[in-house]
Amino acid sequence: MDLLNVSKTRYTTKAYDSSKKIPQEQFERLLEILRLAPSSINIQPWHYFIADNIAAKERIAKALVGKYAYNAPKVLESSHTILFCTKADITEEHLSNLLNRDDLSGRFKDDAAKQAQNNARTGYVDYYRNEKGDVQRWAENQTFIALGQMLLAAGIENLDATPIGGFDEQIISEELGLAEKGLIPSVIMTLGFRSEQDFNAKLPKSRLTAEEIFTKL
Repeated sequence: MDLLNVSKTRYTTKAYDSSKKIPQEQFERLLEILRLAPSSINIQPWHYFIADNIAAKERIAKALVGKYAYNAPKVLESSHTILFCTKADITEEHLSNLLNRDDLSGRFKDDAAKQAQNNARTGYVDYYRNEKGDVQRWAENQTFIALGQMLLAAGIENLDATPIGGFDEQIISEELGLAEKGLIPSVIMTLGFRSEQDFNAKLPKSRLTAEEIFTKL
């Protein structure tokens, strides 16, 4: 696997071939990669809604109307679509669940180590909530780390993908009852195989030069 070559060749797909489906085993591997995504203090503040059939994709596409309507075909013609959501707040229940999972995974040599982990994680959450004043933004940043990992994973798996930030958040929140679940919608990701009519597949990649973005100290 040449990671540099994958980075050079992957791109944002603009049109999908709806006749092609990602094999289930391959998609399950992608979901496991997503589950293993890194996050600050392993906070894992996310939840994902998977649409792998037309009825499910139509529910997501309800939010792609008006100025966002151009994104609807990407969802409807994709093989799979994932809605990335972020917890609206980091609750005590979530922190307790994380700590219990750490314990079950064998990460603590004793109760003192467990308490130290709990204190550290709670301290960071309190910092972003009280001192920085925006725990939700910090949490959502972690969700976008997961998105980046999935975009790279799709390229490695020879799949096409599109991150979609243009959608009506209120519509999708109401459609899926996100507020009641303590979630906010962050980004949509479509996966599948490019269409022959995808103009973006034929365009050269464009990025700022190394001189513009790197400063050696």
